[in-house]
Order: sequence, then structure tokens, then C-alpha cells
Amino acid sequence: MASLARVLLLGESCNYHEPVRELKKKGWAIEPVKEGHGLDAKESDPSLRVGLVILDRCTMEALDHIEAFMLRSQHPWVGLLAEEALEVAGIRRLLLDLCQGFLCHPVDPPCLELLLHNALAVARLQQQESEYQIRTEAESGEYEMVGTTPVMWQLFKTIRKVAAVDATVFIHGESGTGKELTAQAIHERSARDSGPFHAVNCGALPDNLIQSELFGHEKGAFTGAAQRKVGRIEAADGGTLFLDEIGDLPLELQVNLLRFLETRRIQRVGGLEEIAVDVRILAATHVDLGRAVKEGRFREDLYHRLNVLQIEVPALRDHSEDIEILARFFFQRFSHEKPVCLKGFSKEALTVMRQYHWPGNVRELINRVRRAMVMCENRLIQPEDLGIERRRIQRHVMTLEEARERAEKHALIAALGRNKARINSAASELGVSRVTIYRLMEKHGVCRESLA
Repeated sequence: MASLARVLLLGESCNYHEPVRELKKKGWAIEPVKEGHGLDAKESDPSLRVGLVILDRCTMEALDHIEAFMLRSQHPWVGLLAEEALEVAGIRRLLLDLCQGFLCHPVDPPCLELLLHNALAVARLQQQESEYQIRTEAESGEYEMVGTTPVMWQLFKTIRKVAAVDATVFIHGESGTGKELTAQAIHERSARDSGPFHAVNCGALPDNLIQSELFGHEKGAFTGAAQRKVGRIEAADGGTLFLDEIGDLPLELQVNLLRFLETRRIQRVGGLEEIAVDVRILAATHVDLGRAVKEGRFREDLYHRLNVLQIEVPALRDHSEDIEILARFFFQRFSHEKPVCLKGFSKEALTVMRQYHWPGNVRELINRVRRAMVMCENRLIQPEDLGIERRRIQRHVMTLEEARERAEKHALIAALGRNKARINSAASELGVSRVTIYRLMEKHGVCRESLA
């Protein structure tokens, strides 16, 4: 008889031998989980599995191990337990957070089989939804943000999470990484997508015009103010305002912005009326605002107002495997600008692009590809068309300290991701204390909410 599904049986109790035997008779493949059993070897197994966890007489230490195992498995679970076990807070939490359902002893085999069928249906739906998201996001380019590496998929996942709430978001990343594109992606995924999206580069405006640009002004407020002007904050009412290079905002303007974030009201320059504005603020910078706060260049209270949720946009060198994909994507996007005879990139061009350090990140890649497409006189783009011939490449030599820092951050993010941002589980997996995990999260700017 073909098995209906593979059932991971976690825990053991004589109370449930009979229901398990009945499952085997019906064609369910029971797979007991032995002590020390790991999942790493089976994670690539595409077959659907459901879990059956026995929670009788579990110690708190055992519950921690059980919870970590269930989280790593990423399969739906059904709980079995004695009714008195429901009095244990840890067991109740585990049932509520991780189980599709549960049954108390004595267990009715038909009811158990029905619960497993439901869990199996959920597993199928989760698998289909995951495949659908990957397929549609690959087809659409995920807001024209292209990437197939884990660091980029983590960025896409974080965008979806923060877009679902209305809190202020702080976007950090080097120049040219795509911070404004990230902000647009958040806006388009949010409940405000039908409202306006306005972007302001705080570093590109003269100091004497920033207040008028953000808050607007009344007619006659100053010399040259011939008519009323609506500021960017007011113009974004009902939508999203993206403040790029917020670290360049003068201190006196930081006070006004802080007051708006606290009251959600503005006053135009030269006006007395307070105007209520409903807008979501997204902010970004390439500088270290934490250091700017310590140096007195940025207000600490404003920093904490802006830094509710965080997104780190990776530098291009941190996902160099995407360089070729990005280059081909922009080649197609700007294909109307190229000569008819130009067909793509030579192997030599792709090689030097992978070796180049890209200090200007994706913006530099776009500019070099577009320039090469216009200037190239051959069928394939060569290194000299990109302006990065092999002999001119200044490869960045990573120091041992930089390598350690990067490896430490990647290990931390990976452990938190596998453990659904549960600090205890991540600490246990990495063999460190909870305090160390919190210290590392603060050190590397890792936000727990974005990984949950």
C-alpha cells in the first residue's frame, strides 16, 4: 500500500502506540525522530511531511529542544498530550504557535487521521504558495529589484514584512545600492499604494530652501514668495514620503521634523494654521547615524523616531553572484538605446565585471552598461567598452578582520532566520548565550522584527 505521507513522530509515550499502529495500517509512513536527530540531510527532500509531537511529561529543557526542532523542520505539526499538560504555559504556547491542532489522551484514531489530513493540506498549500511567489517575483523582477542570492531574497522578504505595517522605516546602505527603489517597493506593497509617493534628497537642497521644500510656505512669507507653496510632506498626504540622505538635514530642521513625527501636524513657513497630514515616513542615509548622534551632528530623539524598523540594502560586492544577472537585465531594459548589431556581453566583459569592486554599486553598473551599449561597435560588449579593463581593476583585498565581521554577521542572520528570530533557539544553535546574540544584533544592526 502506498503511503499517504511521511509523518515525523517526535517524542514517545505508551499512551499513543495504538493510534500510531492504526496510522501505519492506513498507509501513513511513520518516521520516529531519535535523540540527536538532525534535519540538515533531509531539507532538500521535496516530499511533503507532517509532524506528530507528543508533549506528555516534557521538561522545560525538552520543550526548548522540541520547539527548535519543529521550527527547523518547517512542516505543519499536530500535538498529542494528556489533558493536564495543558496547564503548562510553555506547552500551551507551543501548541498555539506551532501546531495546526492537538488531541488529548485518549486519542481517537479517525480524529487523529483527520487532523493529519488537514495538516497535509496546509503543507501542500504552503508549498504551492512558495512556488507561486518565487515564480511571479522572478517574472516581475520584484519591483525591478533583481537578485537570486540569499542576501537579496532576505531583502525582498523584509520589504514585504515592513510594507504590511505603517511604522517609520530606516533604510541604510551605500550610495547607489537602490535605497529609493527599496522605498518605492515598500510603498507599492503597502496599504498606501494608491496614494502619492514623494522622494526628497535632503543633501541636494540648499539649507535656506529645505524648510520651505518640506513644509511649504504662505504667500509673502519671504522675499520671492509670490504665492502659497504646498510642501513635500503635505503633498504626500495619504501616501509615503521618502527622505533620502536624512543625515544631511540641518539640526534646526531636525527639530521641525521631530515635531511633525510626534504631532502629525505641520505649519507652513509664514503661516499660523496647523495642518494635519497623514503620511508614512521612510528615511535613508549612507552615513552612520549612530556615530553622527554621538558626535552631536544628529538628534538622538529624531534618530529613535526614524529607526523604528530597519532595512539594510546590501552593497553589490556582497552579492557579486548577481552581477551577470543584473547586467543582462539592464541590457534588455535599455535595448532600445543600442545598435541593432549589438547582441550582448563577451566572456571577457562578464569576467571583469565579476572581478571589479563596484564602489558605485548598482548605479555604477547601470551607467557602465548603458554607456557600453551606446559606444560599442562590435557584436559583443568588451571590457574596454565598460571602461574596466582587466589591468585597471583594483581588487579589494579583504582584511582578516573584515572577513571575520562578514562571516559573523552572515552566521547571525542565518541562525535567526532558521529559528524564526527566536533568541533562545538561535543562541543554542550557535553555542553562545542570549546576551551575546543581543550584543551581536546591536553590533551588526540586525533587526529582530524583520527576521520574524
